[in-house]
Amino acid sequence: MNYLSGTGLIGAVMTGVTLLRGSRDTKITWRSALAWVSWAISLALAIGAVVDTRRARHGRPVSPDSPVYAKQQREQEKEAKRSAKVKPIKR
Repeated sequence: MNYLSGTGLIGAVMTGVTLLRGSRDTKITWRSALAWVSWAISLALAIGAVVDTRRARHGRPVSPDSPVYAKQQREQEKEAKRSAKVKPIKR
């Protein structure tokens, strides 16, 4: 449920609702078609961000072109440093 309340996803849905209300009584022009294409791209990017965030939280790899990728890499480097600092116990 955390992922669905993200501002990008809420913004994309609200923009779609506004676009739908505004285009009810108007003819389809190139501007309205461009607005719908723009909305579809925004929605796809918001959904992609939600998917990438979920994958990163579950420890699965994220695509290198994702904004979440850099954060995942930093966390992996921190984990590698922590595991390198742990010295083996001699018996």
